[in-house]
Amino acid sequence: MNKFDIAVIGGGMVGAAVALGFAKQGRQVVMVEGQAPQPYSAEQPMDIRVSAISHHSVQILTELGAWSAIEASRVCPYRRLETWEHPECRTRFHADELGLEQLGYIVENRLIQLGLWQQFEQYPNLTVICPDSLASMVIGDDVQITLASGAQISAQWVVGADGANSQVRQQAGIGITAWDYRQHCMLINVETEHEQQDITWQQFHPSGPRSFLPLCGKQGSLVWYDSPKRIKQLSAMSQAQLRDEVLAYFPQELGDIRVLQHGSFPLTRRHAQQYVKNRCILVGDSAHTINPLAGQGVNLGFKDVDALLAVTKGESLSSEVFACYQRKRHADNLLMQSGMDVFYKGFSNDVAPLKLLRNAALKIADKAGPLKQQVLKYALGL
Repeated sequence: MNKFDIAVIGGGMVGAAVALGFAKQGRQVVMVEGQAPQPYSAEQPMDIRVSAISHHSVQILTELGAWSAIEASRVCPYRRLETWEHPECRTRFHADELGLEQLGYIVENRLIQLGLWQQFEQYPNLTVICPDSLASMVIGDDVQITLASGAQISAQWVVGADGANSQVRQQAGIGITAWDYRQHCMLINVETEHEQQDITWQQFHPSGPRSFLPLCGKQGSLVWYDSPKRIKQLSAMSQAQLRDEVLAYFPQELGDIRVLQHGSFPLTRRHAQQYVKNRCILVGDSAHTINPLAGQGVNLGFKDVDALLAVTKGESLSSEVFACYQRKRHADNLLMQSGMDVFYKGFSNDVAPLKLLRNAALKIADKAGPLKQQVLKYALGL
């Protein structure tokens, strides 16, 4: 049986970053993933799944040696961010307010994953098993892992980076607190009338926000939150019908569009009650999922990676070290989840006094000066 210091189950963006980070520390690492990322070609259509990558996440990816490869493929910087309900009551953020070239980047998830995978060959102490997946674990002094293929490996510690329905979390006996937001989210890639844009914006409606994320060229990613019934109805439409619905229900800022592709998923909040138990450590969506309205999901995952690598650097892998990771990340992730829930619930109604109050708050926030800058710095991880 092959023995390793760390077994990372899941090789998506966060799992690949964890595996690479531990390999850079000189540890014997194995990463198990069901599907390798497709190689990049400039002719490929944009993926549906994209992320708004913060400055802090870029810094982590740079330290792991992956950002230059990601940047060389397809990234879209944005300098401005606006959010509003009533068009006259907006909160605006600009990179110039913090002396930055950009607030962040919109990047396809696959290209982030691919940029990390391209670094693996530099580390002979990093073994990749793909395609394969976790079947079962026997936890003792080490963890005996059986994969779906029948292969067996042994590791001192297992990192669960296998997503919201984490098998590692379940087999480690870690409970979760979870609820359904009773909303679905539709992602729509479009060709835009406008030239390349440097702004991402979001307008709130009682039925859910509608957002625009700029992509490379004259393209954008639209995010439409609504009831499961409404999203199902939209998903069944032809591209021409969906275009008509988008033009009717999105703000005029969007301009004319042509629908290229679309997909949808339900919104659910999950938070693991522990991040460390039975020689297993949770990161990313395995530990927490968050309402995506602020685009913080993968950035929180990269913060997990940063904290995990920081507490283990130069240290023996022990329960005490990983307990320090849990203390660093559990409270911060809970704070972000709760903050997004308050924001979400505050705008998901049509009660007139609340509507007046929240629009006034957005307008006041736009003039908040140093406080506004602090909020922006926190969101960017500065």
